[in-house]
Amino acid sequence: MLIDSHCHLGSEEFDQCLSDVMNRARSADVRYVMNAGGRFEDLNKQLQISAQYKNVYTVTGVHPHDASVYADVKISDVLKNTRFPAVVAIGECGLDYFYDFSPRDVQIKVFRKMIASAQESGLPLVVHTRQADADMCDILRQSMRQKSFSGVIHCYSSGWEVAQTALEIGFYISASGMITFKNSTTLREAFVQIPLDRLLVETDAPYLAPVPFRGQINEPSFVVQTAKCLADIKNVDFQKISAITTKNFLKLFQKVNRKRARAVNG
Repeated sequence: MLIDSHCHLGSEEFDQCLSDVMNRARSADVRYVMNAGGRFEDLNKQLQISAQYKNVYTVTGVHPHDASVYADVKISDVLKNTRFPAVVAIGECGLDYFYDFSPRDVQIKVFRKMIASAQESGLPLVVHTRQADADMCDILRQSMRQKSFSGVIHCYSSGWEVAQTALEIGFYISASGMITFKNSTTLREAFVQIPLDRLLVETDAPYLAPVPFRGQINEPSFVVQTAKCLADIKNVDFQKISAITTKNFLKLFQKVNRKRARAVNG
């Protein structure tokens, strides 16, 4: 049993083939799927997918790319969306200084609102960070000192400093298909040091398909390849990685209703 802890089933790439994608996930023994969000207007589509597939859960929040659209977002706006049973986390949110689609000061302002929403709701935070290591570490440490909260750095690609910060504050770190890429030696070396009990696996589908599917549209069933690579990195067997990442996911995302998902998983 595996869990794809982060993907984007609402992407247009899946509009005409979602049923086949989910069937392949089930055949690969991917039992739960976390459908990531980044804009409030996407939530209705996300909830429709969760209504159709009882093992699909979702998050609500503002992606850094869209921070300027939600510059005046209120904590109450986020909390209102968490009332749905399928919504189990806040995000994805964070900082992205690679693309800078939103001004950095606005990204920081909105990210702090997402953190406050996680602190208020008790739901974990799903964090996106790219080339923003110093600010990300500072904000996470400062916020944790104010009031504790839980979370995960998804699709991990940062340096060791962010990993250390994440581990210090009790966060999880999620491996994507990037760990399978030939030029990801440094990233794999970071994962050698991350404890097993802090690891998750994901696809970030439809992006970042792992080897040997690189260049194709990624999908939840491909998380198997990432998990196998992570098992090699950690020098453990595939079954152990499957078990521990599943346990970690269920420990972090405590709102996940296993009985609800069991209705379709059998």
